[in-house]
Amino acid sequence: MLTIQTTISDLVQIPPHGFRNNQITRDDLEDRINEKYSNKVLQKVGLCICMYDLLKASDGLIGNGTGNANVNVEFRMIVFRPFKGEIITGTVQNCTPAGIQITTQFFEDIFVPQTMLFEGCEYNEAEKTWLWRTEESELWFDIGTVVNVRVESEKWQDQAPKAPTKSAGGDAVQERAVPFSIEVSSV
Repeated sequence: MLTIQTTISDLVQIPPHGFRNNQITRDDLEDRINEKYSNKVLQKVGLCICMYDLLKASDGLIGNGTGNANVNVEFRMIVFRPFKGEIITGTVQNCTPAGIQITTQFFEDIFVPQTMLFEGCEYNEAEKTWLWRTEESELWFDIGTVVNVRVESEKWQDQAPKAPTKSAGGDAVQERAVPFSIEVSSV
């Protein structure tokens, strides 16, 4: 089970042009929740996919000066967060001497370090790919190859805002760490 459900409580704002017949509908709330959370990482929770269901919603209070309706909601969200030991099927995206980058259809931050590859694996610099030599054959981890991997650990990076640094040319350069990544081993 690559996904979990998590319960979230939040304040959702709906602008006046979002009202239907001067009322706030369930669809309005669902749209705002999905807009705010879908495809975003919540620290120590996972990658939010979509709202599962709405558990509670207060009456909307009109904000002073904005006309926005402020609605307290409680809802369940479907979140991508595989557990340790879980098997994931993915596709080889990139190979480097450090290891293999794996991607699923919606998540790219899966990495197999070279220390967690099969015994007998070696990096082929000319082909820019990993090769697994067995007694019977040679198996190549080419880009696009479908592989099964086992989740070993997850890594979380705080995404607190930081001032951009200046490069030698004077342009502002901002490098951000990936907020959520998964380290896996080959199976």
